Amino acid sequence: MAYSMRKKISKQSKKRLTLVVVMTCLFFICLIGGVGYRTIVEGEGLARRAFEVQSRNKEITPRRGTIFDSTGKPLAISAKVYMITINPKFIIERNQLSQKKIVAGIAKILKVDQKPILEKLDVKSQYYLVKRKVEEKDKKALEAWAEKNKVDGIVYSDDYKRYYPNGNFASHVLGFLGTDNTGLYGIEKTYNDYLEGKSGKIGAGSVGGGASLAGGGEKRIDSTDGFNVHLTIDETIQYFAEKALDKAIKDNKVKNGAVAIVTDPRTGDILALVSKPDYNPNAPYAAPKIAGLNIEKWGSGRTKGPVEILNETVWRNRSVSDSYEPGSTFKAITASAGLEEGIVTPTTQVTDATIQMGRYFINCWRKTSGGIHGWETFEQAVYNSCNPVFSLLSQKLGVTKFYAYMKSFGFLEATGITLPGENKGITQPDPTVLDMSVAAFGQRFTVTPIQMIMAYGAIANGGTLYEPRLVTEISDNKGNVIKDIESMMVRRVISQKTSDTLRDILTGVVEEGTGSKAIVDGYQIAGKTGTSQTTDKNRYIASFSGFAPADNPRICVLVILDNPKGKSHMGGTIAAPVAGKIFEETLAYLKVARKYAVK
Repeated sequence: MAYSMRKKISKQSKKRLTLVVVMTCLFFICLIGGVGYRTIVEGEGLARRAFEVQSRNKEITPRRGTIFDSTGKPLAISAKVYMITINPKFIIERNQLSQKKIVAGIAKILKVDQKPILEKLDVKSQYYLVKRKVEEKDKKALEAWAEKNKVDGIVYSDDYKRYYPNGNFASHVLGFLGTDNTGLYGIEKTYNDYLEGKSGKIGAGSVGGGASLAGGGEKRIDSTDGFNVHLTIDETIQYFAEKALDKAIKDNKVKNGAVAIVTDPRTGDILALVSKPDYNPNAPYAAPKIAGLNIEKWGSGRTKGPVEILNETVWRNRSVSDSYEPGSTFKAITASAGLEEGIVTPTTQVTDATIQMGRYFINCWRKTSGGIHGWETFEQAVYNSCNPVFSLLSQKLGVTKFYAYMKSFGFLEATGITLPGENKGITQPDPTVLDMSVAAFGQRFTVTPIQMIMAYGAIANGGTLYEPRLVTEISDNKGNVIKDIESMMVRRVISQKTSDTLRDILTGVVEEGTGSKAIVDGYQIAGKTGTSQTTDKNRYIASFSGFAPADNPRICVLVILDNPKGKSHMGGTIAAPVAGKIFEETLAYLKVARKYAVK
């Protein structure tokens, strides 16, 4: 009996022992597995976090990506400069020269204040950032001085400075950076997440309590360069547009700025985008040189601060942020709706007879100068830019259908252009027949320049409205495409037949009507002029919108001159020739063959 009991107890002990062994093994397996997982799978992240905790760190600035034009020319680059830091502990312990003399020497060469540096020496911190964006010549001068005086503890790190090699060129497209290297305007802002890269860190390791590791060794996590952005902007075409607009502003004494946009109607690509006045993104906070602004002391004694003034003047991108009454350039949209609905044909007989609506009278502009043309074909009415004809046409369309076409062409909504601050224009919330009757010839509502040229692109390309495209792709430094950005069709707005008919009519506007000053020898230009009066009766906006070659459009051009004070304020007189110059130079540059002789 006693033997049987001992045998039973022995079996129970073995079971307990086996269970303990198994549990111990499982514990060690889990422990090893957990350590292995954290070491292998999470190791990089843990190492980064540990380094950040253990180090007295400073950031390594990443190289910001380059912005290229459509031909591969750099428009915004990051030039190598330097970030100068000091290790105060080394300055104190490893130099024979006095601390004050060391600080004085550094401050003099880098042109910085001595006081903050001396304060940092008192607390014996691991690192102190003395200055960023230090040019090569200053870095070399500091190195030579430190070597001569046997000064230890100065650290030179690579840094980058944003540089716009062409100054003011395409400034509203490119934008600029803030002091923290973050994009504030233009493509720099919209594509900041791609361009900026990822900062690295460099610092001295430490143990608990903050004491430095033996030897003062440094640990480093390298920065990651930003991606490159490739624009649809062509540097040469942008130059043609800027040059033509600058001349027009000077010749016509334009007071409130100007816009010129060139697009490819086949894709919606923006080939050039100019807004005046502009600024130099290398020095965006410089006081704007604008006649009448009268800035005696920049930011001093004024009710508005410098940034507010800059936002209202040179930083403002008028091509997307400003809206204006389009005037007669909008008649092409009304004509499109009438032709598409079959209400008119080019040969339909119409009249310039005055329309009375309550106490309002709608006249043809020729009547104010003593000219009357009476009955004419619809085609001729477009040539003559006859307001009553378009008012009557809108009334036949009706309010609902008229505004449906307006919206279909991209008005009343943002275009989606990848630039900050886009406006969508203003129209009456509940438009009446009178509102519509004057809107038919471009008054009592506003549009943006980018909306207008995209609408003309739809007329030119066979009836398809595109989103404006400014960026084609994003790439890394090895040339690999990270993101491909396709052109985006929004909707079909008119038929190919209507597009063909209206292209012929708008060609006649240039060859026989109000747009004759846009004629270019060898190219057939189609387009429409516009002259609108603002709420300020002494301020006019002259414009021209069109495309060429008329039979197979390659480019659209829009020119807007706001408040010209020269000999004329008429779009046909002062805006059309500017567009003509841009057409001529751009088509020749694109190697479009000349076919047509001037009549």
